Amino acid sequence: MDIKNAQVAVDNWIKAHGVRYFNELTNMAQLTEEVGEVARIIARRYGEQSEKESDKGKDLGEELADVLFVVLCLANQTGVDLQASFDKKMDFKAKRDHDRHHNNEKLK
Repeated sequence: MDIKNAQVAVDNWIKAHGVRYFNELTNMAQLTEEVGEVARIIARRYGEQSEKESDKGKDLGEELADVLFVVLCLANQTGVDLQASFDKKMDFKAKRDHDRHHNNEKLK
C-alpha cells in the first residue's frame, strides 16, 4: 500500500469507526505518546537500559504502526498530501546526500 492509499484507508476507518478525527492538538499529544512507546522499546531492547518483564512482549512493529496511524490522521486533517511530500523529501535527500554519507569517515 502506498502512502496515498494509507491516508484513504485511515480516513475510511475514522468515518466507519472513529466518529471523527480528534482535534490536531489531541492528535499531536497522541503522536508524542506513541513515539514515547517506541522510544521505550528501543532504549530497553537495543540500548543500554535493561528490559523489564512487562516490556518483553511489546511489539515494536505494532508501536511503529501506531505512530504511522497518527501521522496519517494529522496529514488528513490538515490537508497534507503525504505521498507528494514524502516523494519530494526523498528527491531532496537524494540530491543533497548523494555523496555526503559515502564521504563521512565516521561511517567507514
